Amino acid sequence: MNQHSGNEVRVLLVDDDPLVRAALRLMLEATSDIHVVAEAGDGAEVTAMADRHAPDVVLMDIRMPTTDGLTATRELRQRKPAPEVIVLTTFHADEYVLRALRAGAAGFLLKDTEPDDLVSAVRNVMKGRPVLSPEVTQQLIAHVSQGDRDGRQDRARSLLLQLSEREHEIALTLAEGKTNAEIAAALYLSIPAVKTHISRILTKLDLNNRVQIALLVHDAGSPDAT
Repeated sequence: MNQHSGNEVRVLLVDDDPLVRAALRLMLEATSDIHVVAEAGDGAEVTAMADRHAPDVVLMDIRMPTTDGLTATRELRQRKPAPEVIVLTTFHADEYVLRALRAGAAGFLLKDTEPDDLVSAVRNVMKGRPVLSPEVTQQLIAHVSQGDRDGRQDRARSLLLQLSEREHEIALTLAEGKTNAEIAAALYLSIPAVKTHISRILTKLDLNNRVQIALLVHDAGSPDAT
């Protein structure tokens, strides 16, 4: 975790439109626990900004002039510690968003998101919760390009074979968009046990978050693929 006092969430805004950044700042700083520590107008500035300001969460535009949000997200998520990334888009189903999720983003928000939903999203990613509804996840998955489908499927099936039977069950239920509490109820486990299994899955498969687990399960195809 980044070193700062209290429970304040430090946010970096990355968007090439100053008006969008201003609107996001106004919405976030209307709260007592979220502080916008810096703004960037291009993905090329993000790494230096992260070094300087140690944000917990980065709100990242996808399309920017020099370095896009996909590249910047990948670079940020390779850092230790890595800030959480929420990508910003104008469309529900955007292949760039899906690629950003594969790169480790915790979810996405539409740029016209209501203020309360924006604040909730920032708070949720700090608790390890993805900012994606099951419906939106299905929309995005439906828009995956088919170009390397076989390659992705083979890789995903190979990775899922590394999981124990219980971990595989949890990965499948997680891919359905279930919360930890819902997974616990479905599999007759305690919530701490579910969290432990998810942590082990992430470590075994070298993934960043539960969104990537869900995408991996989808890539594998049939639930019985492994």
